[in-house]
Amino acid sequence: MLSAKSLFQEMLDDDRSFALFCSIAAGGESQGGWENARIAALAPRAEQALAPKIARHGADEDKHGRIFNALLRKRGIAPVPVPPDTDYTMILERQGIGLAHQRLRSDEPLTVADIVTYLAHSRVTEQRASEQMRLLRRHFAHHPDLGRAVRMISDDEDNHLAYCHEELLRLARAGHGHTIRATLRACALAEIRIYRDVSLAVMAHMGRILGWRWARSAALRAGIHAVYGFERLVGWRRMVTLRAPSTPDPLGGHATAAAEFA
Repeated sequence: MLSAKSLFQEMLDDDRSFALFCSIAAGGESQGGWENARIAALAPRAEQALAPKIARHGADEDKHGRIFNALLRKRGIAPVPVPPDTDYTMILERQGIGLAHQRLRSDEPLTVADIVTYLAHSRVTEQRASEQMRLLRRHFAHHPDLGRAVRMISDDEDNHLAYCHEELLRLARAGHGHTIRATLRACALAEIRIYRDVSLAVMAHMGRILGWRWARSAALRAGIHAVYGFERLVGWRRMVTLRAPSTPDPLGGHATAAAEFA
């Protein structure tokens, strides 16, 4: 029976597919860590109080990258090159979603409008990350090798999403509501399309590695297209709503250590 758990289990059991899975995840997390570190360094004077939270977000993403690489080392597997068509973070950047890397490499301070763009982009992508990690947590929270990593990363992604909600609500109260709504909608509609394309690419690469039959690959492609159809019709709305987090200041304090994975 084809299920999310059986699909992930098959990818995790094979060294080559596990290497690709962890390499893709590590690359995206490390890239997110760099982006957040640069945004924190360039935060405008009016948003200096936000800079430590952005830095904390970046530190968490760096930690996640290290965790995925540590999972590879634990199995004695080397990271593999990430195929360009599976690089979710870079494809988003090339499509103009979020802040351009060229902008982040400069030393010019960001504007409050840039911070709104960053937070709206993060709110959408962290929704996806939170949902994906909750799926892995549901099936592998007690896995002997993955369980602790999955639980830690899942908690972090939930906090990142809550932080985006909190800060966007603050900025909406400060008069940026219209811009936030428009930016969230544009980001959400672009993200679901890119997520579909990246999912198709990842499944194609996994299928070649694992030797999937045509019928199985076709069923997975159909499922990915069906999810996109739902998200394009109504599902995108979950990515643009804002609600106050149940625990205020979810990114207050310092990033949690992950020494056990190093």
